[in-house]
Amino acid sequence: MSAKNLTQLKNDFLEYLEIERNRSPRTLNNYNRYLDRFIRWLAEYLKKNEVETKDITEDSIRKYRIYLNRLPVETPRNGSPKNTTQLKKITQDYHIIALRGFLKFLGKKNISIPAPDKIELGKTHRKEIEFLEKNEVERLLEAPKGNSLEKLRDKAILEILFSSGLRVSELISLNRENFSLQKNEFTVEGKGEKRRVVFLSEAAQKALYLYLKKRQDPDPALFVRHHKIKNSDNLRLSVRTIQRIVKKYAVRAGITKDIHPHTLRHSFATDLLQNGADIRSVQALLGHSSISTTQVYTHITDKHLREIHKEFHRKKQK
Repeated sequence: MSAKNLTQLKNDFLEYLEIERNRSPRTLNNYNRYLDRFIRWLAEYLKKNEVETKDITEDSIRKYRIYLNRLPVETPRNGSPKNTTQLKKITQDYHIIALRGFLKFLGKKNISIPAPDKIELGKTHRKEIEFLEKNEVERLLEAPKGNSLEKLRDKAILEILFSSGLRVSELISLNRENFSLQKNEFTVEGKGEKRRVVFLSEAAQKALYLYLKKRQDPDPALFVRHHKIKNSDNLRLSVRTIQRIVKKYAVRAGITKDIHPHTLRHSFATDLLQNGADIRSVQALLGHSSISTTQVYTHITDKHLREIHKEFHRKKQK
């Protein structure tokens, strides 16, 4: 097959991901941005108005990776002048993952391109997972005090996040019809439109019951705003609002860690592992496609093993 315009082929690739691979709109948008950046860079690098598949070479890919690694990024600093940093390694990897997927797609169309499997991801230092200790979780869950509608809502949000390990995007998409207050489980649609069963603790069930019992609005969303915003009929809470709620009660609970809704997901997984759950079960409860994603939590079991070693190794017989 003759060489083709890369922008046209990129659009074909995105349609393939949408129809054949059933990828989410967010994934499609990200892949579009990452590949657009590559195509623009390649055109600049080669000083051409349009680039074709024949322009993708091992050398051009290597030069593109150098470009990404040196790319300056400006980040705002709360009213202060912007801080210039380099593109994060994980973000660079996302660009390369998108490029590899694109090249595999071209290979399936019998277009001659560099072998995608030879493009390795850069080695990155994985940050240690931030999670809450047991006493911190208890303080956080007790922080919303009072019987106002907003306090009952916030209490239910915190209890459900810790009880279920939901992603914040999954939480805000929930509707009241998803729940039967007589049951402690429900089904959620996670990443890649994968469905899984999620369970609630008795405390989470009770908090949700008290919140829904007091609500009088007809909105179908499980969690909504209880004050009106001008020119907006959408009451469903946003990701940003959930983030603010978690941070607010963390401060009230005297927690100095910089926590986010995802911290409660980490704390959920950590709690399971510390209490003896196997990693495959935790993988299923979190909705991870690959066990390697769940293995970021093995530092918890490693710590437990160290404690066992210290307590029992070479223990003198009495």
